[in-house]
Amino acid sequence: MSEEPDEPAVAPFKRRSFLASAALAAGAPAAVAGTAQAAQAAQAAPLAGAPAAAARLGSVARLMAVPKDARGVAWLRSALQVAVGLELATIPPYLCGWWSVKDQRSEVARMIRRIVGDEMYHLGIVCNLLVAIGGRPQVKAAAPVYPGPLPGGVRAGVNVYLSGLTKSFVRDVMMAIEAPEESLVRSAQASPTVGEFYEGMLNAFRAVRPELSTRGQVSQRIDSDELRPVRTLDDVEHDIEVIREQGEGTASSPNDSFSHDAPAHYYAFGEIYHGRELRQTDEGWRYVGPPVPFPEVRPMAPVPVGGWPRASVHVGGVLYRFDAMYSTVLDSLDDAWAGGGHRSLGAGIHTMRGLEDPAVELMETPLPDRRGTYGPQFHALPRPSR
Repeated sequence: MSEEPDEPAVAPFKRRSFLASAALAAGAPAAVAGTAQAAQAAQAAPLAGAPAAAARLGSVARLMAVPKDARGVAWLRSALQVAVGLELATIPPYLCGWWSVKDQRSEVARMIRRIVGDEMYHLGIVCNLLVAIGGRPQVKAAAPVYPGPLPGGVRAGVNVYLSGLTKSFVRDVMMAIEAPEESLVRSAQASPTVGEFYEGMLNAFRAVRPELSTRGQVSQRIDSDELRPVRTLDDVEHDIEVIREQGEGTASSPNDSFSHDAPAHYYAFGEIYHGRELRQTDEGWRYVGPPVPFPEVRPMAPVPVGGWPRASVHVGGVLYRFDAMYSTVLDSLDDAWAGGGHRSLGAGIHTMRGLEDPAVELMETPLPDRRGTYGPQFHALPRPSR
């Protein structure tokens, strides 16, 4: 695939067929396993019958090692809590990429903004699914530390860090997180893919057919999507397929269609990286469409391990203000699925919108060595005592 092809586009895409080309995924970053926090691993405790070798892997591998006929409601609760951490982990890096774009009306900014909304919707889906089977999402406990691996041990080798938008960040973080199953390079100790994980959950729902309660589930409009209570197995199947098809772990057919015409996350990020829209040609899907100009960005440097060292009093104050607001968002999400409902979720979304101002202030503050600027750390602070 050429980043600057001379050939014109042959045909416009439709969203679901967009996902069909395994050839496009060639050269996608390899994936490896790891956990961001011990909290996620602890959620996988009820795994009787898992092979001993799986105990050395991430919590997703241990869950997937449980025999299918032993995957009951307790297994589903553990799996869905891991999914809470997995969906949450994508949001901070995508927000950093989005906020770093100076022209928020640009095509790239709008693409990333849509994907952030999708990820918030996915988080809401897995929280509703967990509540539907008698669980309670632990959102703040699942908040990952950056830089680090994805929760649950999926996508082995992917180091998720926080940075302003660069081509390497798009390739090594954004595309690496969203890479389709068929593009992954398996190692001798292969880590499960996101798609396999969600497929395992869907199959367990089909086999167990647990009673689904709407009590405690949340209804809320999240950008272009409508989060609704899960009432039936058909609802479960629809919601899990939405998550898989919109970007993570998709393995799709070109004959399938989607409800709206927009590229899945991996391919949207691919357009940003390659600088061209995706089109179908006689040789298959290629990035040969109209240009997608890489935007002017604020040069946020990658956040180091442990956060920014030796920050000034002013920068330290802005960092704390951001982290306090981010922690309020997480607390609001926990409250939403603990009885607070749409009011708490709405409050969390409102606070999340307010994160942009301190983030941009940090991104416009040069580092002492002038090699880039600061940016948010996304440190989760303890809930204030009441």
